[in-house]
Amino acid sequence: MAKILILYYSTYGHIEAMAEAVADGARAAGGEVSIKRVPETVPEEIARGAYFKLEQVAPICTVAELPEYDAIIFGFPTRYGRLPAQMAAFLDQTGPLWMRNAFVGKVGSVFTATATQHGGQETTLISTVASLMHLGMVIVGLPYSFQGQATIEEMSGGSPYGATTITGGQGQRMPSETELAGARFQGELVAQTAAKLMV
Repeated sequence: MAKILILYYSTYGHIEAMAEAVADGARAAGGEVSIKRVPETVPEEIARGAYFKLEQVAPICTVAELPEYDAIIFGFPTRYGRLPAQMAAFLDQTGPLWMRNAFVGKVGSVFTATATQHGGQETTLISTVASLMHLGMVIVGLPYSFQGQATIEEMSGGSPYGATTITGGQGQRMPSETELAGARFQGELVAQTAAKLMV
């Protein structure tokens, strides 16, 4: 059974919801799933003033525990077409693990959120995939075998590089069923791929 870590950062709860859907998919494929988050780096007073969702069920992850997993699925909102500082600060601490090839051959995958349809979903995913390849990870995205990828019936996130959601400029839109289905599909595919690589 593949051990899957869903490691996320969620400012307002959108990515938290997507992480739960990714976990559902990974569990459906037989994965042993843990959902954890990276530490908040914004001072609490400022975060509360900006209505960050600071109370979340998922425990805080440590860098030291990352090698325990066969696959890591990273989730976070975009910041100007790239990953947010909270996740970058966490990944920047993986140097010692990189030096001992601790991630080589493990599955890596990414999902994200933007306020608008053209807010940098694909650049965020692609730039993060580049980092995961530096770590030696095997990349899994969201292929077009997920039928929701090609929908034109509704506004929807989604990319071959990973599942996405659109939140609205004020964070007023939570993930749609199509977007959640994409997240579940990605989680399932990651778990299946990790299991195959374990053989």
